[in-house]
Amino acid sequence: MPLDNEIIKGAVDKAKTLGKQRKFKQSIELIIALKDINMKSNEAKFREVVYLPHSPTKEPNICVVASGDLLLEAKKLGLRTISREELNAMKGNKKATRAVGNSCDWILVSSDLMGLVGSILGPALGPRGKVPIAISPKSNITDIVNNYKRAVWARLRNEPQVQCRVGTEDMKNEDLIENINAVFNTVESKIGAAKIAKVYVKKTMGVPVEIALR
Repeated sequence: MPLDNEIIKGAVDKAKTLGKQRKFKQSIELIIALKDINMKSNEAKFREVVYLPHSPTKEPNICVVASGDLLLEAKKLGLRTISREELNAMKGNKKATRAVGNSCDWILVSSDLMGLVGSILGPALGPRGKVPIAISPKSNITDIVNNYKRAVWARLRNEPQVQCRVGTEDMKNEDLIENINAVFNTVESKIGAAKIAKVYVKKTMGVPVEIALR
């Protein structure tokens, strides 16, 4: 049940015009409302990273927790970094761990530090819906960071719906359409077309506009 691109375009156009103009660049968000989902079942644990075809012009904040060469390469890219020593120093410091949870959209972690990150940062990340991503200490950090600049979580949390950012209001409609399709197709393939009830698009502070299903 693919979405019709002309219908998406009409909905995106309308969503961009509704609501007051803001002094900041608003995100464009996709909402996929589901039906017949038992929120206590394994089905409700749906969680997928979707790599959008087009990067939003507003980049996410990416944090790298690493040591050695991987840490040095991340610093060269100008990323927020946390070394093993800095991570250990955060133990029991709720203010410091909350700051990481609030400021970092993606937390990329050298696989040898995942256990430490789980115990120290986990209590701050979990309630914010943020999940550390394990990467190899020998990773090409540049390629990984470029991928996560265009990545979004498609997942269920407290309600039977998937809601995520698919771009920003200054992006071309053609690029937003491709991003919307990428997220929708992922959800449909994992959960099933029969369980998709409604689809909407909206600006951060705007009004939801329905994308009619065919």
